Amino acid sequence: MSLPHSIHVVTHPLVQHKLTKLRDKATSSTNFRRLLREIGLLLGYDATRDLPMVQTRIETPIEAMEAPMLDGKKLVVVPILRAGLGLAEGVTDLVPLARVGHVGLYRDPRTLQAVEYYLKIPQDISDRDVIVCDPMLATAHSAIAAVDRLKESGAKRIKFICVLGSEQGARTFAEVHPDVPVFAAAIDAKLNDHGYIVPGLGDAGDRLFGTK
Repeated sequence: MSLPHSIHVVTHPLVQHKLTKLRDKATSSTNFRRLLREIGLLLGYDATRDLPMVQTRIETPIEAMEAPMLDGKKLVVVPILRAGLGLAEGVTDLVPLARVGHVGLYRDPRTLQAVEYYLKIPQDISDRDVIVCDPMLATAHSAIAAVDRLKESGAKRIKFICVLGSEQGARTFAEVHPDVPVFAAAIDAKLNDHGYIVPGLGDAGDRLFGTK
């Protein structure tokens, strides 16, 4: 499968092992929640490897030295409600000082289009690196709508992390937002008639929160 250059599949063995556990329908909501958080941390690690650094002077117990630290303002993590919350927890475990915004979207069951119902983000988002979190990149309608709104609000440096994407969704997202890198644990081949990724892992929100 040849994907756009902006789509990055994270093939680390721990990510792939945890993904298999997430896919398994026998995995409980408790374990699904834990695994999603852990994958969020691992994907966040990969997505943040190019954050800008600056040298600062510190004192170790032995002597003074110049040491690297993150440059500028900290990250903003933006989960797409509701399933994105579970993935975002892993990223904030990795970067505890990150600010957190929220985008509320639901998918119209007839048109499969994203409908916004909530938006709350830091006012200085234009000065920060932004990581958008949603476990699934299926049709990509929600992801595109969320990134559209963040760009309208001034965000300039955005990345998107998901557990699973469909090949169709990944291509659609990359066509609309080629400047936004996507970090995924896997890209599955297709969608079914209801817009679910196949073989996928089911409805991430329902499995995360134990609802149907």
